[in-house]
Amino acid sequence: MKRITLIGLLLACVLSNVHAGEKSYKYRVKLTDKAETVYALDKPEEFLSARALERRAKQGIAVDSTDLPVCESYVRKLVEQGGKYLSASKWNNTVLVQTSDELTAEAFKKNPFVESVKRVWVSPDTVYPSNADRKKEVKNVWKKQKDYYGMGAGQIRMLHADSLHAAGFRGEGMLIAVIDAGFYNVDAMKMFKKLDLKGTRDFVNPQSDIYAEHSHGLKVLSCMAANVPHVMVGTAPEAAYWLLRSEDNDTEQPVEEDNWAASIEFADSVGVDVVNTSLGYYSFDDPSYDYRYRDLDGKTSLMTVSAEMAAAKGMLVVCSAGNSGMDTWKKITPPADAEGVLTVGAVDSMRVNATFSSIGNTADGRIKPDVMAMGVHASVTGTDGGTSFANGTSFASPICCGAVACLWQACPWLTVKELIDVVRRASDRADYPDNIFGYGIPDMWKAYRLGMEMKPR
Repeated sequence: MKRITLIGLLLACVLSNVHAGEKSYKYRVKLTDKAETVYALDKPEEFLSARALERRAKQGIAVDSTDLPVCESYVRKLVEQGGKYLSASKWNNTVLVQTSDELTAEAFKKNPFVESVKRVWVSPDTVYPSNADRKKEVKNVWKKQKDYYGMGAGQIRMLHADSLHAAGFRGEGMLIAVIDAGFYNVDAMKMFKKLDLKGTRDFVNPQSDIYAEHSHGLKVLSCMAANVPHVMVGTAPEAAYWLLRSEDNDTEQPVEEDNWAASIEFADSVGVDVVNTSLGYYSFDDPSYDYRYRDLDGKTSLMTVSAEMAAAKGMLVVCSAGNSGMDTWKKITPPADAEGVLTVGAVDSMRVNATFSSIGNTADGRIKPDVMAMGVHASVTGTDGGTSFANGTSFASPICCGAVACLWQACPWLTVKELIDVVRRASDRADYPDNIFGYGIPDMWKAYRLGMEMKPR
């Protein structure tokens, strides 16, 4: 990975393999309205699950026009004009379509219901085959430790998440979505034998095997969901999970933001409570798409806007700050600039900031990252099914995410905004936050006590 830096329409989301020499394009078509929608706000059960509606109701969030799926009649017209429907974002009112030529995009622009058309992907020259013998890599061999948490003890105790676990809050009843690049061999590992998996979905290539893709998501998932006592236990071992793929590791193009938007909207529709995403983008294969510092304003990147919308729908989004601290960019990467998300940077076991951890603040002066967690020599599950170590804010994020999910289990009356607030206030630099540590390293037991003070009488 270069920079780890749904509408149920009449059309199937099928993405064919692109062969060398066959040029193909993907376009983000921004629609003007939802005037021809066949759905109604007074019948939200037709496009949102009962769990999604329950989450909104619990936090006093009304269903509004942004929840309505994009107009099927508009999509049908784009298909008639030569586009192949791939996905849609109802929050952004956009449609992702694929074409075999660029002239088709010009036809799209002439439609009265189209506001803009942006090319977000050009087919690469090569196709990378999957590893058919991948499961043979899994040995499921490990050594037991004296500590109950095994190799994950240090990163859990740093946040005092073990205190939440001891009080009975281990994530049960919470639904977490992991949006990532693939979950290599998760289906063959004993480390995840107890995993409460609700399902998988691939928004890059619906026909692919999500367990044959990149290993990044495997390592991220393990920080939360591993559940083998005395070997490795994650921060939310009893939560339920959706595994979603939005990152295409073969190229770095803006379409991955569209994939991510479709992923998080799917997560919302099935009632997910918490989302972890250890993905972020500021630089692309085509430099003309690169973001600038001024774009870290919480409202420019499609991914950032979607993350902000997710928060408005009552989901907690936890994201990695990025690993650009030693690069020329240095700054956080979208969607880490979103105001309503919990952005996590990395520290080592001595609580010193990792030099690679991206820094803030946002372009409009907000404190980012929000908090810090272990991201240097973090314990993860390796591709052989045993324990391993990895560096990156990619792992600090899920370590923190699982802990906050347990906190929310303990204090279900908190809204997303209140949840983030208590985590910030419970962090060790809350009185003097800065652009490197944010509010510091959170103490989840302190956050729990603050949350209990807010319990309705």
